Amino acid sequence: MYKTSCTSYCALLGTLLALPPTLGAQSTDSTVSTTTAAAAPDTTIKVTFGGFVDAYYAYDFNRPANFDRAYTTQPARHNEFNINLAFVEAKLDAPRIHGRLALQAGTSVQANYAGEPTVGAISGPSLSRFIQEAFAGYKVANNLWIDGGIFFSHIGNESFISRDNWTYSRSLIADYTPYYESGVRAVWQATPTLIATAVVVNGWQNISETNSSKAVGLRLDYAPASTVTLTYDNFIGNEQPDSVASRLRVFNELIAKVQLNSRLGLVASGDYGVQRRSGNRGSDTWHGAALIARFQATTIVALNGRLEYLGDPGQVLITVPAGAGGFRSGGGSVGVDVTPNPRFVWRTELRGFGARDPVFPGRFATSVLAKRDAFIVTSFGLTL
Repeated sequence: MYKTSCTSYCALLGTLLALPPTLGAQSTDSTVSTTTAAAAPDTTIKVTFGGFVDAYYAYDFNRPANFDRAYTTQPARHNEFNINLAFVEAKLDAPRIHGRLALQAGTSVQANYAGEPTVGAISGPSLSRFIQEAFAGYKVANNLWIDGGIFFSHIGNESFISRDNWTYSRSLIADYTPYYESGVRAVWQATPTLIATAVVVNGWQNISETNSSKAVGLRLDYAPASTVTLTYDNFIGNEQPDSVASRLRVFNELIAKVQLNSRLGLVASGDYGVQRRSGNRGSDTWHGAALIARFQATTIVALNGRLEYLGDPGQVLITVPAGAGGFRSGGGSVGVDVTPNPRFVWRTELRGFGARDPVFPGRFATSVLAKRDAFIVTSFGLTL
C-alpha cells in the first residue's frame, strides 16, 4: 500500500508561498559587515514538540475472516477498536536550517510499510516503519532549501496524517502512490506564485534500496490566486532488483485545488503511469482519478464527499486474486467531521467500492470473492 503525504512538505510549501522573495536575506544595515553577518550564528532557532493520536473503529460489510481490510491502508482492520496512527515529533526551524524527527505506530503504519523491501540483514519494515520522517535541511540560497533523509513524498494531494485531509480515509490513487521517500530534495520558490521541488530517492516508496539505480521526481505548485493551486508531479525510476532486467516506470499526476467560497472547496486529481514489461514486450499502464468536495456547514461541522476510480489491469501496483482481470474499481464516500476544539476532531465516513471483477474478500471467507465492498469508520483525532 502506498501514498503520498505531504504534511511537512505542505507546511514548507505554504510558508514559502506566503513569504516575500527576500526572506532569509542578510541585513542590509551598512553598520554590519557582510562577513560578520554571514558568520553570525542563527539567533532565532525554534524547537517545538508535538504529536497526534488517531483512534478508530471500522466495520467492513463484507466481514473479512482475518479482520484485515483489502486495498486500503486506512482503516486497515475490520470490527476492531485500534490506533490508525500515533506519532510524536520534534521540529527545528531557523532562518538557515530546519528539520523534523517523528516516530510512529498504528495499523496504517503496519499496512503502509508492509511492502518495504528487505535486502540484506539491516533493512526491511521491522527497522524502518517506526520512522515517519527524519530529515535535516539547509537554506543554500534565497528561497532554496536542500533536505536529506526520510521525508514525506513529493507526490499527491493527500497526507499520511488523517487530520490534514478533507476525507478521513485516503483515495485509491493516494494509497497506491508513495507516502514517503528516502533521499535528497530541493525546494525552490521560483516566483511568489511558483514552487518547484526536485527529488533523488531510493525508489517508489522504499527506504531500503532494491537495486543499483536511483529514481528522480519533480513537483510544480502554481498558485495563480489565493483560492487556486495547480500542481504537476512525476516520478521516473526502475523498481526491479538487479537480478532481473530493468523495467522503467514513469508516473505523472495533475491536481487542481479550488476554494470556491469561504465554505466550499473542491480538489481534483488525475494519475497516469506506465511501466515496461519484462523482456521488452511492451508496457503496462495504470490510471486513476479522484474528486473531493468539502463544505464547512458550521464553525464546528464540515461535510465531505468523494468520487474515485483506479484501473490497474496489468497489476503494476495492485496484485489481485488469480482469475481476476486486474484491478478496476470505482467508488465514493460521504463523511462528517465535528471539531469542537481546534485540537480534537471526530470523523465519521461511509465508503463503498464496485469493481469490474471479483477482487474483494467475500463475507467470512477469503476464498470467496466479491465485486463490491463497503465500510463505515468513526475516529477520534487529537493533536498533542
